[in-house]
Amino acid sequence: MLKVLTVFGTRPEAIKMAPVIAELEKHPGLIENKNCLTGQHKDMVAPLIDLFGIRVDYDLNLMRENQTLEHITVSVLQEVSRILREEHFDLLLVQGDTTTSMAAALAAFYCGVKIGHIEAGLRTFNKSHPYPEESNRKIIDAVADVFFAHSDKAKQHLLNEGIAETSIAVTGNTVIDALMDVANRPYSFAGTPLESLPFESKRIVLVTAHRRESFGGPFESICLGLRELALKYRDEIVLVYPVHRNPNVRQVVNSVLSGIDNVLLIDPLDYMPLVHLMKQSYMVLTDSGGLQEEAPSLGKPVLVLRKVTERQEGVEAGTLKIVGMDAGDIVTEASRLLDDPAAYQAMATRANPYGDGTAAIKILRRILDDADVVG
Repeated sequence: MLKVLTVFGTRPEAIKMAPVIAELEKHPGLIENKNCLTGQHKDMVAPLIDLFGIRVDYDLNLMRENQTLEHITVSVLQEVSRILREEHFDLLLVQGDTTTSMAAALAAFYCGVKIGHIEAGLRTFNKSHPYPEESNRKIIDAVADVFFAHSDKAKQHLLNEGIAETSIAVTGNTVIDALMDVANRPYSFAGTPLESLPFESKRIVLVTAHRRESFGGPFESICLGLRELALKYRDEIVLVYPVHRNPNVRQVVNSVLSGIDNVLLIDPLDYMPLVHLMKQSYMVLTDSGGLQEEAPSLGKPVLVLRKVTERQEGVEAGTLKIVGMDAGDIVTEASRLLDDPAAYQAMATRANPYGDGTAAIKILRRILDDADVVG
């Protein structure tokens, strides 16, 4: 029997790991799975634990007020190492490119435990964009043993870095598995901050922006662009912006966007209402990696508020467009989708390149097929 430890600590990790954990639990005679929650974003992960019914076997509870990357790295490295030395595991699974995933992968490497990297091979080839994720994922792939790439392009990145083709499985992205699960569940906006949105009379534009590398002037420019867009289409659209709790985000957002009658600033949404808001939205403006992958499955065009994106498959497929952080460019590109039905349809009807909702099944099939590699 294989003993597998999954480690996650942030909201995106929990969403994308949940389908894999569910599949692991379907093979009790072959796999013994345990789940470790680091607590990197504890408050934002807790609702997802309930939503997906994830059993937490180890809760490291590492989150601190104004925590630093150094604190997260050292704490995860020490605590996951302790778990791996106290209990035998054959395989550690991490997802994506968070500091939790990077430090957990290093812990497994130091302890001689094989590492499976879900969503391996993402690259921008710019260590500052996104920061620190680009470096995190390259570190993980430097020590991993089994690579679950979401696309052929990600696989090629790994091959270019000298990873053996036999160690790579192209699976699609598990976020689509989670999205389809949640999008098909019944949900009502009654009793939520979204209850009064005019879904029938106005177009809803979903906005998320919080990336660390944008802090300062670029982030202020994003907010100024959103302000100009809202005022330009005051009678036609409502911008809905769930604002990240980071004070570097909230201070700028509140100073630039508060008091505009067609801008709704709300606390971060749990995953269920976010998915159902996406379903009802006209388009998405975001710097989030996850939304770049998810929104196209719901037929929503995505304008990416970043200089570069590692989701190049979406750019090539036409489901995403990089608009950057310049206020004028944001207004121009969003206006094009609001004013030109043909341009809108050209993006909204493209097939999502990130999979069909069966990524977790493919990951488990590979783990079982390669039992001799990880046992």
